[in-house]
Amino acid sequence: MSEDIFIRKSGYIGHITLNRPDVLNSLTYSMILSIEKALIEWETDENIALIIIDAEGDRAFCAGGDIQILYENGFKKNFAYGKKFWADEYRLNEKIANYKKPFVAFMQGFTMGGGVGVSCHGSHRIVGETSKIAMPECSIGLVPDVGGSFLLAKLPGNIGIFLGVTGKRMRASDAIYCGFADYFIPETKWKDLKKKLIETGNIDWIKKFHERTEISAIENSFSQISEAMVDVSTKNIESRLKHPFFEKDLSALRFNSPISVAYTIIMLKMEKVQNNISDALDAEYSFTARSQEFGDFQEGIRAAVIDKDRNPLWKHKSLADVSEEDLQPFFQTIHR
Repeated sequence: MSEDIFIRKSGYIGHITLNRPDVLNSLTYSMILSIEKALIEWETDENIALIIIDAEGDRAFCAGGDIQILYENGFKKNFAYGKKFWADEYRLNEKIANYKKPFVAFMQGFTMGGGVGVSCHGSHRIVGETSKIAMPECSIGLVPDVGGSFLLAKLPGNIGIFLGVTGKRMRASDAIYCGFADYFIPETKWKDLKKKLIETGNIDWIKKFHERTEISAIENSFSQISEAMVDVSTKNIESRLKHPFFEKDLSALRFNSPISVAYTIIMLKMEKVQNNISDALDAEYSFTARSQEFGDFQEGIRAAVIDKDRNPLWKHKSLADVSEEDLQPFFQTIHR
């Protein structure tokens, strides 16, 4: 077993711990396969009552997938690697969403991108004081994926579109309000809760540790956001956010890849994405599988991770420059 991840049985639980704190516990391809293998074995193990996934370090549960290796393969025109990575990752995300046993995720610090995929589809999602959850994929030339579109699309008032195209971070109360988490438990109590779960295998202990949290800032802003997002489209979203209240959000939107933003808006309005995680993952894969060859992913990673100049040169200067013809390749059927 790789030192990047610890997988073991402890008492009544199957325990998965991400162990790459120096890189915010980013997921490698081998980690994805290891998690899937363990979940398959434990699903029929009568001695395992529930699953826990957590992570080492204080800064992050998991800030996403290992995008540098994806970039390196894309740079060599090995686009098959990315297609395989995302297909297998999405299969894991779907397995977690449909898992037959309680799946408990402890999400401290940053949980973004691929981290959302291995936690926020679980049955019992725990956040604490430091939790910050986001889907910032448009900033690197992707779209909200790993099943994140399924969670975003279900939110009322097109709030999911707002979160998806701006990458706005959710604190603990926001995550619970927006359906990315279930329970707020002070992080000083996580160790004791895990001990109870290991010793008893009784999932009801989570409710006993759960505490009320502050009112969500997103909930407080629901009327402003939903009003701005009424009948939102690729043509009008920038004008809808031209208000002092949305100053930072508009800036984030304009920084992001225009073609990623355009596809995200359209994807999150699809009825199939709202109703079924498998269909949502298919819609995501339709974009991500082509993102290196036809989209902005390579440039997004160059600017964010490789050169770190934070000055991506997207294929389109603005959202207004993205045509239906530009988007067409991303809507062609492709199988995971």
